[in-house]
Amino acid sequence: MKSFTDYLWFNTETRQALVNITDEIEARVIQSGVQEGFCLVSAMHITAAIWVNDEEDGLKKDLIDMLEKIAPSGAHYRHHLTGEDNGDAHLKRSILHYQATLPVTKGKLDLGPWEQVFYAEFDGRRKKRVIVKIIGE
Repeated sequence: MKSFTDYLWFNTETRQALVNITDEIEARVIQSGVQEGFCLVSAMHITAAIWVNDEEDGLKKDLIDMLEKIAPSGAHYRHHLTGEDNGDAHLKRSILHYQATLPVTKGKLDLGPWEQVFYAEFDGRRKKRVIVKIIGE
């Protein structure tokens, strides 16, 4: 059994962003040498998520709009009583989830025909990271 760990670092210019990281994940799968196994991609911050979906601008905008309706920026959250102002970011992350486990087949990331992997940032403008952990044969 092989194991490989690496990190992706982000510092988005905006508070909210969707960053396509599919190529970076694929490069690490190849670098790992794993032929059959799994690739865990996990946002290591409580205001960021991993999202697997289509690389399509309308869909990405629809996602942000939907999350904004469910957990609007600037609304009053009990979390803000701690001195923070990012209650919405925590909730948006909870809705999308913080990680994805992706299959590796024949040494490549094995995604559906339109699937792409995104780093979803909801409280950006500072350095954050994602762990990529690949295990298999």
